[in-house]
Amino acid sequence: TWDTLELPTSTLAHDHAHMETICYMSGFGNEFSSEDPRCPGSLPEGQNNPQVSPYGLYAEQLSGSAFTCPRPANKRSWLYRILPSVKHKPFTSVPCGDLTENWNEVEPDPNQLRWLPFTIPKATEKKVDFVAGLHTVCGAGDAKSRNGIGVHVYTCNTSMVDRCFNNSDGDFLIVPQQGEILITTEFGKMMVEPNEICVIQQGMCFSVDVFGETRGYILEVYGAHFELPDLGPIGANGLANPRDFLCPVAWYEDRKVPTGYTVINKYQGKLFAYSSYLFCSVLCTPGVAIADFVIFPPRWGVADHTFRPPYYHRNCMSEFMGLIKGHYEAKEEGFQPGGASLHSIMTPHGPDVDCFEKNSTAELKPERVAEGTMAFMFESSFSMAVTKWGLHTCQKLDKNYYQCWEPLRSHFNPNWKPGKQ
Repeated sequence: TWDTLELPTSTLAHDHAHMETICYMSGFGNEFSSEDPRCPGSLPEGQNNPQVSPYGLYAEQLSGSAFTCPRPANKRSWLYRILPSVKHKPFTSVPCGDLTENWNEVEPDPNQLRWLPFTIPKATEKKVDFVAGLHTVCGAGDAKSRNGIGVHVYTCNTSMVDRCFNNSDGDFLIVPQQGEILITTEFGKMMVEPNEICVIQQGMCFSVDVFGETRGYILEVYGAHFELPDLGPIGANGLANPRDFLCPVAWYEDRKVPTGYTVINKYQGKLFAYSSYLFCSVLCTPGVAIADFVIFPPRWGVADHTFRPPYYHRNCMSEFMGLIKGHYEAKEEGFQPGGASLHSIMTPHGPDVDCFEKNSTAELKPERVAEGTMAFMFESSFSMAVTKWGLHTCQKLDKNYYQCWEPLRSHFNPNWKPGKQ
């Protein structure tokens, strides 16, 4: 089964004032089967596509790979629906807002870039839901050729009402930063909060409910799906385990919307809409990634004779960082929760002067690092272009970012000798 993933701490969502308890199944890349308990026996036995499905449902397959892919790479799901998704009105073009795939609207900028927390619109001034609150910050590649990525932020204050979103271009990896989000998909419901992630695969319809001012980050990949990295020399227990990921249990909704239910579809970087009668009913080079997702969680620092914070470097990859909460260890000031930074390919970056001076003279004893914080990084082999919104329109670009390195001074001593440290 084509998984929808989340990274919480339990197989049951928290009891939540807004809704009932949500159940999940545990595993990554598993073959899952589930049915809404209101319709026992709704899954056909011994076949995927019976002549007549139980409960008079329509059988429909959602493919995540070519039909002829080898078994380990073949991704597909069978759904049993009240109506098939093909029943809808024709597509019509709708405004894209700040969602874009135009990487050439502004001139390339190789400088270190950092953004202050992105503004969340006030509900009293303008109601903005998840789709209307999407803003593209940077990206590279082309959805038409199925090769590339996009980095977006979402800032919203109201739930999606009688409409949902469907991305034909790629997968969304959603990282909430402020406010929990209730995501209703064609596969079931998920409650996702800061410090958790969620992946919505290509082609899957979903709607987002929010419970106040809400903000987060999105990594979009074209033409590929997220995978757990190989363990390799790190060993059997060094990375995320398949059991840490959850897939929602099937849930259905039989609801007619007299005014029409709207599906917003992202296709080749543009937005389109169509009306539907119902929403959901479900019974490259090895080692070089299009995109990596990395977190910097609380941990113990124990390395001896080592400068423990991230070192100064120039990378052959693009690094887009965000902060969920707390302070990032290499940038105590300036890098704020809800903000972001982009260090482009081969652009030098590293700790600010305070971090360097402090950690160059600190006593190297075991210590907790990044306690109470959570930073993450989208790293990509693509050279990402920043959008006009990211550079100008959002008005959150920190033009003084470079100054955090200005006070760095030379410690070079030509008379240094071994043993005279």
